[in-house]
Amino acid sequence: MAAIELDGLERRFGERVALAGVSVRVEAGQTLAVLGGNGAGKTTLLRVLAGLLRPHGGTARVLEADLPHERWKLPGHVGYLGHDPLLYRDLSGRENLRYHARLHRVPEQRVATVLSQVGMERRADDPVRELSRGMVQRVAAARAVLHDPPLLLLDEPGANLDPAAAELLEPLIGRPSGRTRVLVSHDVRGALAEADVVLRLRRGRPVGADEELYR
Repeated sequence: MAAIELDGLERRFGERVALAGVSVRVEAGQTLAVLGGNGAGKTTLLRVLAGLLRPHGGTARVLEADLPHERWKLPGHVGYLGHDPLLYRDLSGRENLRYHARLHRVPEQRVATVLSQVGMERRADDPVRELSRGMVQRVAAARAVLHDPPLLLLDEPGANLDPAAAELLEPLIGRPSGRTRVLVSHDVRGALAEADVVLRLRRGRPVGADEELYR
């Protein structure tokens, strides 16, 4: 079953074309690597897939929800880890996760579980503003998987992480998680090693011999 199906996807910001002619199919459990330089449209694509931005042309189907009309089906089924950690800085990591647990109707014991999995149990009650960037990224990763979503949208998930922390998160957000993943990364070699499907973008348009390159 396809988790993601895009056909001729388009997105504009005023007169500027952010995405055009993007077509790709990702089966459940596969990893899509989205590659391209700054301004290629990678983050815009993630936001469309998350239902945060409306497509202006083509078709987009994510987890059997047709976008934008059925984007209401996506919350609770998608985990997003991007440049913004989506955490309240004056709250602790534990308080942030408790808040998101209530939003997704997740049992509170799950909060302690994911904090332990990302190695943040000792600093879980410190305000986010007092944490290092790497620690914030770990709490953000815990938030992204708290509700056990089948789809993860990952925008530079290794940012601010040292090798030990990156290895710690691998079972949660890496290939071993078994989730469908869309991975944006400047680490081309690492992304290609993880990918089942590769989409290369330049100025919002697919480039390369094919729009999709299969490993």
